[in-house]
Amino acid sequence: MSRAVCPGSFDPLHNGHIEVIGRAARLFDEVLVAVSTNYSKKYRFGIDQRLAFCADSLSHLPNVRVVRMGAGLVADFCRENGATALVKGLRSGLDFDYEVPMATMNRHLADVDTVFLPTGTAFAHVSSTLLKEVAALGGDIRPFVPEAVLRHLVPAVDDDIPSTGGGPSS
Repeated sequence: MSRAVCPGSFDPLHNGHIEVIGRAARLFDEVLVAVSTNYSKKYRFGIDQRLAFCADSLSHLPNVRVVRMGAGLVADFCRENGATALVKGLRSGLDFDYEVPMATMNRHLADVDTVFLPTGTAFAHVSSTLLKEVAALGGDIRPFVPEAVLRHLVPAVDDDIPSTGGGPSS
């Protein structure tokens, strides 16, 4: 059985992630979506919420399992879980340049290969950081995030409350 790991912090998960994970699910018998915490990053969502977003949004893929990745090297995680490949989505050449040294090190540390999947053009410009910023400033991110994430990123608007803003009236 072939097993791959799609690692990430997924803060939050977005449709570009889902597209890459779905393609990985067609290539491998099992895909572990390893939700991690990088202690040098500041997160909008806690690990349990990120795990829930992933589990809810990927439940349609029967050979995908969402798991928590503890502290440590992704190479060790792959070895401990019997994975022979890592899957990484690439949006641009900058992503490739960033990922290749890690891929080479993971191959050295755990004999695990990295499979690079170019992100679909509809999501090539999307990042979790950008989506959080756009949502915070009131932009429409609906085409880029699953419903489970949208409910938590975009505050609900109560239509019964009149606007008190200084914008134009209708």
